[in-house]
Amino acid sequence: MAQVQTVRGSVDAATLGPTLMHEHVFVLGEEMRQNYGNYPNHWDEDARVADAVAKLTECKGRGIDTIVDPTVIGLGRYIPRIQRINEQVDINIVVATGIYTYNDVPFQFHYTGPGLLFDVAEPMVEMFVTDIRDGIAGTGVKAAFLKCAIEEQGLTPGVERVMRAVGQAHVETGVPITVHTNPHTESGLVAQKVLASEGVDLTKVVIGHSGDSTDLDYLCRIADAGSYLGMDRFGLDVLLPFENRVDTVAELVRRGYAERMVLAHDAACFIDWFEEGAKAAAVPNWNFTHISDDVIPALALRGVTEQQVATMMVDNPRRYFEVTP
Repeated sequence: MAQVQTVRGSVDAATLGPTLMHEHVFVLGEEMRQNYGNYPNHWDEDARVADAVAKLTECKGRGIDTIVDPTVIGLGRYIPRIQRINEQVDINIVVATGIYTYNDVPFQFHYTGPGLLFDVAEPMVEMFVTDIRDGIAGTGVKAAFLKCAIEEQGLTPGVERVMRAVGQAHVETGVPITVHTNPHTESGLVAQKVLASEGVDLTKVVIGHSGDSTDLDYLCRIADAGSYLGMDRFGLDVLLPFENRVDTVAELVRRGYAERMVLAHDAACFIDWFEEGAKAAAVPNWNFTHISDDVIPALALRGVTEQQVATMMVDNPRRYFEVTP
């Protein structure tokens, strides 16, 4: 059977169970934390770990067996902290490799790479493949998928370089890809085109944040090309209201696209992009239990069956992670 790498080791893909396909344990600027630990929120390592354990335990209590965490370079990936948390809560945490940028590559790649001052093979590919095959930073935890991003700024040279490196690492290893996109600029279609040109299997790609859109024509084009629609920002009602998000998923299910959608919140136990009190006031439902408590009952009222929910939350994640050796 196909194996999926998690923080606690490999598991059978068939045992992933109900899965939230895009969540973060922490989104954290490590340089900011180390130098300005009280901005915008006080950082207490033990307290933050305990809070994460409590939130993930609550998530597990709703019947969620797995969370997929696309926290990569640019979002504060630090696996030893995640290992410490996962020792205290019985949930699968699947981690990623890749780089999160809307514009440039990190400075470490500005002068090193194909055609640059130090003209060598793309170093990002080797780094990503190492994370997948050998593990991340000596922890022994292996990445199970790749992550890149394309935002409103579009296909900048830096974004394209990361995306092509992700595509090449996918071709070498077979592991799937998640792309942060902005559906309002139809950047999911751009990502599909670039990745396909690198030989990527688009059926192994989640076009993230598709759920921010109600444009059914755009969403169907993404799905018809083979990729999964990441309906993965439930709770971020400031970007698109709850009713619109639920209505869009229900209509896509009615049209036969349940097998091309995955669900999540894009929430975090802690994110340092916002002051905690302000975030809680602005998006009170942006947490790991909102889908279980509110979204699934709302979908049921719109005619979405338990089996169709299971397709989106159990079957599709399993198929996504089933890698052919």
